Amino acid sequence: MALMPVADALAAILAGAAPLPEEMIALEAAWHRVLARDVAAKRTQPPQAMSAMDGYAVRAADAADPSVQLKVIGEVAAGRPFERKVGQGEAVRIFTGGVIPDGADAVIIQENTTIDGDSLTITEAAVPGRHIRAAGVDFREGDVLLTRGRRLADRDLSLAAGMNYPELAVHRRPKVAVLATGDELVMPGASPGPGQIVYSNGYGLRALARAEGAEVIDLGIAADTVAATTQGIRRAREAGADILLTVGGASVGDHDLVKQSLEAEGVGMTFWRIAMRPGKPMMHGMLGAMRVIGLPGNPVSSYVCGFLFLVPLIRALSGRDHIHHPRESALLGRDLAANDQREDYLRARLEEHADGTLIAMPVSHQDSSLLGNLAAAQALVIRPPFAPAATKGSSCELLRLPE
Repeated sequence: MALMPVADALAAILAGAAPLPEEMIALEAAWHRVLARDVAAKRTQPPQAMSAMDGYAVRAADAADPSVQLKVIGEVAAGRPFERKVGQGEAVRIFTGGVIPDGADAVIIQENTTIDGDSLTITEAAVPGRHIRAAGVDFREGDVLLTRGRRLADRDLSLAAGMNYPELAVHRRPKVAVLATGDELVMPGASPGPGQIVYSNGYGLRALARAEGAEVIDLGIAADTVAATTQGIRRAREAGADILLTVGGASVGDHDLVKQSLEAEGVGMTFWRIAMRPGKPMMHGMLGAMRVIGLPGNPVSSYVCGFLFLVPLIRALSGRDHIHHPRESALLGRDLAANDQREDYLRARLEEHADGTLIAMPVSHQDSSLLGNLAAAQALVIRPPFAPAATKGSSCELLRLPE
């Protein structure tokens, strides 16, 4: 089977990936959830003109002369409006957030006044509208301020609350089940025996999925048998997983049984093996509504494939309005040799110079087992298939890794 180009593999994984159904959730639980509907303000903010400062509400026409004296006829605090109209020669003591009383059209801050009983002397002329927040200056009833497909940030929750929403319609979070395979794997903290290694891949992949808003189901490690692997696949279906992520066992060895197990369970394979490095032995298929991504066992290959393919799929199922990683331009920090038929994703550190120039320095050792280099990397430099040799200082494209 020919190696599938990366762009074609991503298109196959995203084919038909529609947003999951909506659900109503409390505003307190809506951080980083994705809106399923536009959100229009249920009220005008502020609903009336309000003071932006502590001071005195006046008629600007009466307070154009700094030497004028006005009579203070009352007080306005936030939540306690003044019922009378401000007449000629009158002023009202007002505090921040207080409703501007009828008749007043300016606020003189208290630092620019002196008070003697109920007699107010101003030291600065009033200007119409000064220190007043006009009704609706923030938003008006019916204004759409949060749109469908938006992933809600912390500030968005405050805005939704101000718009008078105690709950919001969001898309259901995708469920991602992670199943590792391999007799050689032991859990962190154990003492590996001969030929064994500590299982690391799942920790980064599960964190990656959670960071994108997915609900994660850890199915643990399956032994290198078809029976154990198929049992894990069934557990993913029983748990209602939208995505099954298998880790390891995707290559061509006698003990790499994931593809065989998936097909035995009825998974229709879309592709197996792609033209990229790291990550060639990756596969994808469907089992009913459950999408299956089979990742290689090498930890760097596993993570890079998760970043490139799992993340956009989670975003698509979540209803996000932007699902693809943005590409950036930079200058290479060192020479690179010509590339072969596979698209390379080189782990790189980034340097930003004072003039804004971004330098990408690919690490010297790109082996797909090197977790130290992966953890230190800040980006993936993309090298297209058959790219010619590139010299230090030449332009390149990159994808930033999560911070």
